[in-house]
Amino acid sequence: MKFYNVKKKYGSQDGTDVKKTAPLPMSPRQRKTFAAYAALVFMFYAGTVTACATGGDPLTVVNNLSTFIFSLIRAIGLILLGFGIVQVGLSLKSHDPSQRANGFLTLAGGIIITFAKEILDLIVG
Repeated sequence: MKFYNVKKKYGSQDGTDVKKTAPLPMSPRQRKTFAAYAALVFMFYAGTVTACATGGDPLTVVNNLSTFIFSLIRAIGLILLGFGIVQVGLSLKSHDPSQRANGFLTLAGGIIITFAKEILDLIVG
């Protein structure tokens, strides 16, 4: 096992106060898996290219962005809706009124967030 010399943070000024540290023990299979994961992450994040549209209607781009953002908001609302259902179910099992109230509030919030676009469309007209 190869050791690395690391200077202590509050050691002596001349560098004689050195402690030895060992790298994390990883098997060759773990190293290969980690290297593949690191390469995959690098490929997805560093290999992205920014593309600029040369033609087209800017209103279409804004509408597409709005649709994407509302789909993300709908996904968050569905997650909250599922969590609220689980909370209400657990509160019915444990007979806990405060947990039941929190579950119904989470459930109502999830419903409102899930249908936020439709609610805004109704308000705007």
